[in-house]
Amino acid sequence: LFDGVYPFYPQQRKAAVFDISTIIVIVVFLTLACSFLLIIPGIRGRARLYWTLRVLLSLVLGVVIVVVQFTGDWETGWVQANTSYKSFSHVQVNVDIGLHVGLTGVNVTLRGIPVNQINETIDYNEHFPWSFGADYDHSYSEGLQKGLPSPILYVAEKFSTQSPCAVHRQYRIAGHYASATLWVAFCTWIISNILFSMPVLIYGGYMLLVTGAFMIFSLISFSTVRNSPICLIQIGTGTLHVAYGGSFWLIVATGLLCFVSGITVVALHHLNLDLLKAFFDLREDKAEEYQEMLEVFVNPHFVNKGL
Repeated sequence: LFDGVYPFYPQQRKAAVFDISTIIVIVVFLTLACSFLLIIPGIRGRARLYWTLRVLLSLVLGVVIVVVQFTGDWETGWVQANTSYKSFSHVQVNVDIGLHVGLTGVNVTLRGIPVNQINETIDYNEHFPWSFGADYDHSYSEGLQKGLPSPILYVAEKFSTQSPCAVHRQYRIAGHYASATLWVAFCTWIISNILFSMPVLIYGGYMLLVTGAFMIFSLISFSTVRNSPICLIQIGTGTLHVAYGGSFWLIVATGLLCFVSGITVVALHHLNLDLLKAFFDLREDKAEEYQEMLEVFVNPHFVNKGL
């Protein structure tokens, strides 16, 4: 005890949406984009615009596929409530309680309205992992030992293995397979870029379609958590409801973009191959390859010898 009360853990441990892994991925892709922008003045004519569109679009697809692996807003929910703050205490506080579900765990956010109440700063953000190799119940037990505020422990307990809600296993498996299919989509994205650079344009378009398909598979995998029985999270007089978050809808938009890009490449290959070659800066090379020989020069020395 400290002055007759239980000690509490005041620091934030992990951001709800952005963490170090997310920042590293974004910095890597921004470095690639900036490197390309440095060499883009060396490309002449209209091809400069085409190269810029292709490279930036490809980098956007790649960074989205990787970065959503580490975000924590596949499902989000907020509720404002007047609830107890500490165990064995009748003191009520007015707070915003947030739930952020990712592929590898859940973040619970507690923010006071105002932040400073009852002589304390109420601004918590706790991460509880459930990925393979992580022990969710152990993280929850550590939160109990540290004396986290009651609303955080109440929300986190709903996702534990011992909870009557029984959603832990469903979320864990759904997140695992969604992450796995996204990594496959990242591999097919790399293959599509290789095929476009060889160049084998139509097969690059096919691989874009495969990339979009695996992104949709990841959404389907994560959506299976909705098959679990709904467990209400009742805090005070309010109920915390969750809905699909930014990362989920970002993958929906990116997957559709992959489908549109792949279909466009395949359609142009069959309908207007010259336009497709011009967009990939290949028309001049092919024209030289298939150019007809207009003049023939013969060495008279060989002709006289009958060779």
